[in-house]
Amino acid sequence: MTITAGQRPILVTCPKALPPFLRAELEALGLPARELTAAVETRGDMHTCMRLNLSLRTGHRVLYELERFRADDPTALGRELFRLPWEDIIPVDGHLTVDSSVQNDFVTDGRFANQKAKDAIVDRIQEQEGRRPNSGPDPVGACVFLHWRGSDVTVYLDTTGYPLPRRGYRKMPHKAPLQESLAAGIILATRFDAQTEHFLSPMCGSGTLAIEAALLGLGRAPGLLRPDFAFRHLIDFDEAAYDALRRELHAQAKKTLPCRILASDNDPQAVEAARQNARTAGVEDHIEFSVADFRETEVPEGPGVCVLNPEYGERLGDIAQLAETYAAIGDFFKQRLPGWRGYVFTGNAELAKRVGLKPKRRIPFYNAKIECRLLEFELYQGSRRPPREG
Repeated sequence: MTITAGQRPILVTCPKALPPFLRAELEALGLPARELTAAVETRGDMHTCMRLNLSLRTGHRVLYELERFRADDPTALGRELFRLPWEDIIPVDGHLTVDSSVQNDFVTDGRFANQKAKDAIVDRIQEQEGRRPNSGPDPVGACVFLHWRGSDVTVYLDTTGYPLPRRGYRKMPHKAPLQESLAAGIILATRFDAQTEHFLSPMCGSGTLAIEAALLGLGRAPGLLRPDFAFRHLIDFDEAAYDALRRELHAQAKKTLPCRILASDNDPQAVEAARQNARTAGVEDHIEFSVADFRETEVPEGPGVCVLNPEYGERLGDIAQLAETYAAIGDFFKQRLPGWRGYVFTGNAELAKRVGLKPKRRIPFYNAKIECRLLEFELYQGSRRPPREG
């Protein structure tokens, strides 16, 4: 049995604030899950890793644990790594990338740890096989990840390679697009139900929210859009099992949606970018695109979810104009969306106050390093207050 066989700990990384949604995804797949600050721990084998890479919407990397040991300095790190049977894991004619997260007194630059680890791994393969794989910073082959805290080292196979948010559909990003995993997390936080609710994405930009809503509503595994994963470059990669898993996930996806998904923007170039991205993702037929100011966008009959992602105002000159926009969002919610749930995703708490409605929930997220909130507004038909008696 090779070192990559059998049940082992698996760490799925994600940005801060996404672990609750990632944990729910893992549990829905029947896996145990324990939340960390920016990851969720589970357990499984390489087949589990394949399923996670194909299925997860909010994860970033699927790390399969190989070994734990103590290393008091870089020399000890190299010595411990050299003893592992890398020749059974990484093809001699393949490509190796090493990445790391290091916090200790021995290494001030993670690139030094990466180089030390890479040298130990390829030296081991050279000794055993007489040749060594190529290596470099781009994750185009087998990937190894080191987590080094003090003297404690955990060695993982990064089974993902390029992070999972790189679904492959966003060929035209337009302006400051939301990362795909963040967009998926936002939609999961809204509790959008594609069987009973419409989804409205005014200010759609490059269309990420609408596309992720369509993928979620159809039950399409987002990883099916990607041509490659790092696990495909390991010696014991089971191509037949991978192809069978892809067929299984394809078969589970729905063909049609009972709801309507509408995406609009006042910028024609944004709408064209969103349309092309949706076409690449295979969901163009499930999204209705239009060029319109958010105040004029079509609102379907029946219950629904509306998510707006206005600018946050990075320059002082923007604030006055954006204050008017945020106030107009509040008017749009009150006048056009009774019976819906309205959401504003923003990194500016002061501008958020200009919406003029009291949020039912304030859900924390991070957009890169910007702390943001998804504000939920429950928009009632008529007055909430019961009529007076007598």
